[in-house]
Amino acid sequence: MTKSLEQLRRDAKALRKAHMAGELRAEQRIANYPPRPGGTVLKHADYLHVIARENSFSSWPALKLAADMLGMDTAAKRQRLKVALYYGQFGVADQLLSDAPDLAKGDFGLCLALYLKAEVIDALTEAPERATQLVGHPAPPMTILARSKWVHHKPERRNDMLDIAQALLAKGADLDLGAPIYDGNDYRLSPLYFAIGHANNMPLGRWMLENGANPNDGESLYHATELGHHEGLEMLLAHGANPKGTNALLRAMDFHDTTAVRMLLDHGAQVDEFDRTHVGGEAPWVVPALHQAARRMAKMDMVELLLDHGADPNRRYEGTTPYAYARVFGNQALASKLEERGVETTLSDIEMSLARAAEGALPSGKVKPEEIPDAYRNIIRMILHLPGKLEHMQNLVAFSVEHDRPDTEGLTPVQVAGWEGLPEVMEFLLSLNPDLTHMNSYGGTLLSTILHGSENCPQRKERDYISCLALALKEGVPLPRRAIELAGADDITEFLADWAEQYPSQVVEGGVG
Repeated sequence: MTKSLEQLRRDAKALRKAHMAGELRAEQRIANYPPRPGGTVLKHADYLHVIARENSFSSWPALKLAADMLGMDTAAKRQRLKVALYYGQFGVADQLLSDAPDLAKGDFGLCLALYLKAEVIDALTEAPERATQLVGHPAPPMTILARSKWVHHKPERRNDMLDIAQALLAKGADLDLGAPIYDGNDYRLSPLYFAIGHANNMPLGRWMLENGANPNDGESLYHATELGHHEGLEMLLAHGANPKGTNALLRAMDFHDTTAVRMLLDHGAQVDEFDRTHVGGEAPWVVPALHQAARRMAKMDMVELLLDHGADPNRRYEGTTPYAYARVFGNQALASKLEERGVETTLSDIEMSLARAAEGALPSGKVKPEEIPDAYRNIIRMILHLPGKLEHMQNLVAFSVEHDRPDTEGLTPVQVAGWEGLPEVMEFLLSLNPDLTHMNSYGGTLLSTILHGSENCPQRKERDYISCLALALKEGVPLPRRAIELAGADDITEFLADWAEQYPSQVVEGGVG
């Protein structure tokens, strides 16, 4: 490729102009490299795609990355490769390694993440203390190995990965010493969490457990419920993981995973668990199982399982009964089941109005937000990801329920809708003029929260993140240049690059929260 990136962009614009003018040559070029499916009207990104394919690149993002690397120094390339391995951005990693096959040479952290067995063994032979020294971010070597997702792209290196783990252990690596969530934070996430919960790396997770890793690290069991399979959950429980105090049961209920819930109950999970972390005063309960079933619209097989394991149909949570919760959240099947058991069915006036909103009726009058019990104060944020809840949300807004209230993690409903990849819900919330400058507790903006969801939301494969990004950008939120560089999926990178091309004044320098 001898042309500059700017010249290639001009080529795409020229192709678009020629195609819109009906020139046969332009139509033939597009026919040779058909745009991505979806829609008959071509976008600028489609013309960029043709230019990339004509230059032997699989996509415009791949071409752009190659062009960008002409000006990147080795340190920047290495850092980009580390990010790609962490997030599983294999196309980016392949491109970087194709351009510079020796990119990892001399970088112990990258050799670990790429499972370069010979290089790691040589480094440990030369300096055994490397097995216990912090690397990069900083993180212990075992954690660097565990948080790489490279095994999904290069499964043939699985045995090399396990041999590296064994070599680190032989040189004194701590299987339980993890890495901080972010700089300046004392809470560490264990290598086992990174292997199972982050990287979905079951072979390494199993090896760690068989070699003495602590299954009760406070994170692994909880996140094993999010994987869409039960292998991680099974191995953790088999090695003594204790569900008590983990919230794993409630998380499994989020996915309507009756099998996982049954597994956890069989290993000691409690349906109405006491919060042992509370210090001073009357200790609260973690959300009781029937309240969780109510707000997650659990089906009857889940409810029956919980009741069979001792769920208290009269247990109060933040002053509310399971029956009231079921009515307010619109889980009529659960409410009827509780009525059959003769539970208390009295509702307050506000609960009656909230229940009518769930049933499809506009509440009469308005309510002062501070008058809503804390148990329901964040109800819009709590239901927005559930199927078929848009009308329910609209009724709640008509009742003056807060639509822009941050949750305990500082996430607002519109940010959660973006993280979930739900454009219809997000569009409704945007129509209510939320605070688009809000930063959540993770330092995330609306745009970065959408991007984070596209990489981490368990249901991301079924969601529409490009439409969510388009909605946010149409509202005028800034587009950090770094967001384009760090996006992992080709279609998202291409969309953001196209937007930046069309609206350069919206592009800002700086990182992504």
